[in-house]
Amino acid sequence: MKKLYFISILFLASACSKQLKEDPKGLVLGSAGISNQAGLEAALTGAYGSLMVPWESGFTTVSQIAMSMGADDLTTHPGSNKEEFREFDRFSVSSLNSRMTPIWRGCYKTIQSTTNIIDNYTKVQDGTDATIKAIVGEAYFLRGLCYYWLTRFWGSVPVYPSGQYKPEYLNLPKGAPAEIYKLIEADLLKAEEWVPNTKRNQGRPNKGSVKALLADVYLTEGGWPIKDPSKYALAAAKAKEVIDNKATYKFDLYQGGFLNIFAGGTTEDVFTLFTKGQWTTYNSFYGLSTMPENEGGWSDFFPELNFFSNFPAGSRKDATFSTSFLVNGVTIPWEQTSTKHPYYKKFTIQSGTKATYMSNNPVILIRYAHVLLIFAEAQARSGDANADAYDAVNAVRRRAGLGDLPAGLTGNDFINAVIDERAWEFAGEWNRWFDLVRLERVEEANANKNPNDLQPAGPITKEKYVLPIPGADALMNPNL
Repeated sequence: MKKLYFISILFLASACSKQLKEDPKGLVLGSAGISNQAGLEAALTGAYGSLMVPWESGFTTVSQIAMSMGADDLTTHPGSNKEEFREFDRFSVSSLNSRMTPIWRGCYKTIQSTTNIIDNYTKVQDGTDATIKAIVGEAYFLRGLCYYWLTRFWGSVPVYPSGQYKPEYLNLPKGAPAEIYKLIEADLLKAEEWVPNTKRNQGRPNKGSVKALLADVYLTEGGWPIKDPSKYALAAAKAKEVIDNKATYKFDLYQGGFLNIFAGGTTEDVFTLFTKGQWTTYNSFYGLSTMPENEGGWSDFFPELNFFSNFPAGSRKDATFSTSFLVNGVTIPWEQTSTKHPYYKKFTIQSGTKATYMSNNPVILIRYAHVLLIFAEAQARSGDANADAYDAVNAVRRRAGLGDLPAGLTGNDFINAVIDERAWEFAGEWNRWFDLVRLERVEEANANKNPNDLQPAGPITKEKYVLPIPGADALMNPNL
């Protein structure tokens, strides 16, 4: 596969079968491209699209799963062609690792498009004020979301002040995480003001979606590397606003079977990217990616053995993991697969056969369960584990087929119980890695792995919490 890499912010990308040579200075039209409401809407559609280009940019490939393999809920094949996956699991990531490129590139493409909207929307002469504000509010939401993903994975990253190309952008310095988080907060607060209560379309945020993301940002800022404990009260308050107004936002825990959440389109969806299952957009981390070779799959990812063993039995565990497989008409247990691991069932829900790499399943980035568990943890950290905090975590546990937490837990015991609940509820959904990083528990989670799982390549330090800047961009900008 021949690839030609260029800096992401310039909208240049790699391809397998076709190479495009473009003039980056002519790619963004600025105010000329969005001089009316229709142009503004088209620019926003393009911003969403950059997060869903198969194998190229955004969240529809296995990238964010691969990049989260330093957590204890994910691992990969010890051999085969999975070297780039193993780099993340073993904390030895090369700057040339192509698995991280779609997230970097997709986020910066979307940042470019949304910044162009934000810079130029005041020049739009037609349309309604409410619709224009809704469009721009979504642009602020997407830009904040993208910088959030970038700084959580890479720490210090460049901030692009304009959506239009300028030669000096090839020398932009990296912004420190504290600077990036200020920008994220500002963008999401503006989005909260302008995004309406009702989603304009499936796959778009409403005001509740913005509040939920802002609550998650605040919770993260309470931990490493920002370590500002005052953010916990903000996280609890913002999550509670979503919980108290769930009927308005049409959010709730979905009760129609845990596995069915991952087919999308339920009350669980707080913010979800919907794919089409065709070449324009499709999801490639469902199906073959999460099946063993014995079934004809790719064995890209599956759970670590200790995580699977410690996962509490019940309906949620049954729905989360595949533990037997049909091979040539014979059912075999996971212990007899080539990798000797169970696999993630939640990523094999298909409208047709699961043995496909082109799924129309959505990418669920925020679920209502996130909101409940953000509130429970943040409330306990900022005040006490009150009745509302218990109600929030117990609602998730009851749906999972588990009993309520014992009343009267100490603050730390309650918080640890919620963190465990987050690990189980969002198993394999890349959430666990971010939790371990903010809680500075990466070392602990990797200290006593099952000997049949991949082991770290060396000591884990805080430097290993962040990824190297993708090599092509670093070569073009000496400040990266």
